[in-house]
Amino acid sequence: MIPPMTYDGRHLLADLYGCPVLDDVALIDAALRGAADSAGATVIGLHLHHFGEGQGVTGVALLAESHMSIHTWPEHGYAAVDIFLCGARHDPAAALHVLCRYLSPTRISQNLVRRGDISKLAREADGQKLER
Repeated sequence: MIPPMTYDGRHLLADLYGCPVLDDVALIDAALRGAADSAGATVIGLHLHHFGEGQGVTGVALLAESHMSIHTWPEHGYAAVDIFLCGARHDPAAALHVLCRYLSPTRISQNLVRRGDISKLAREADGQKLER
C-alpha cells in the first residue's frame, strides 16, 4: 500500500506586474518583514541590496522556516517573489497577500510547488520505482 502524499514545504513563486514603487529599500524591508509575520514565520536575518537611484532592489529574508526573496525592476514595474515555507502552519498565500498590499501590483501570476514529498521515501523503502 502506498502511503498518502505528504509535503513538508510549499514554495510559492510569484510575478508581480504594474507595481508603482519598487526602488524604495525601506518599503521592501517592511514588506518582507510584514509578509513573514503574516505567514507565521520568524525572520532570523534580512539582507537587501539597492542598485542605486531609480534602480531595483534585491533581497532575501532568511527565515527559521526557510526563506523569502524579492528582485525588483522599477523601470518595468515588475517584481519576482519567492516564498518557501516549511510546515503546515505557515501560510505562503498570506505572505504574498501582504507583499501585494505593500507593492500594489495590477496583475499577479503565481505558482505553488509542494516540496519534500515524504511518500517517495516510503515507496523507495518498499522497493517501488521513484518518479523522475
